[in-house]
Amino acid sequence: MFIQPWDAGLDEAEWQSWIAEGHDFGQLNVNGLPGHPPVAVPTHFTCDGPNLLIHLARPNPVWKAIENDPNVLFTVFGDYAFIPGPWRAKAGTPPNDGVPTSYYTAVQFTCRAHIIDDPEAKADLLRRQLAHFQPDGDHAPVAVDQPPYGRMLPGIRGLRLEVTEVRAKFKYDDHKPVEHRTAVADHLTTRGQGLDVPTALQQRRRLDRIGAWKS
Repeated sequence: MFIQPWDAGLDEAEWQSWIAEGHDFGQLNVNGLPGHPPVAVPTHFTCDGPNLLIHLARPNPVWKAIENDPNVLFTVFGDYAFIPGPWRAKAGTPPNDGVPTSYYTAVQFTCRAHIIDDPEAKADLLRRQLAHFQPDGDHAPVAVDQPPYGRMLPGIRGLRLEVTEVRAKFKYDDHKPVEHRTAVADHLTTRGQGLDVPTALQQRRRLDRIGAWKS
């Protein structure tokens, strides 16, 4: 992932807060077996200290690829929007001379994958995930010897992704003048399609922290 200086995360807390705000769905990317393309698996995940926790169906073809090479990349992205060219035209130039772009946040975790097959360890992983996704506890106990989860555990495998590096990108034209960024955020809010509003919130948040970009 190419990151311009003005797109870089401002500190670790920035990407950590962004993930904690509910960005808990991403894509697991694994090197393919010799002669085969990489394997990409969309999935929910849970943060657990320096690890990411995932579970997938046992028939998933990703397992052979992980066993062959446990060095994986997990990518989370969101708060994205297409920015039309006229919104980015420089002051005093024709609107049609503006060049479009995309705004987005992306966090990439480089990880070492550890497969979890022990039944009790898998149950513990599910309990941790449910504590995040269903914090009200409105689910049956996750126990190896109790239904419904006990009988389903053999059908899944767990993954503990040991994070070795994190790269974060917040692409919101932070090198542009303050007035320009404010105007684009207003355009996004007015258009209000897809993820326009959360994209505008990210741009305004970065604008408040950075102000005028200084190289």
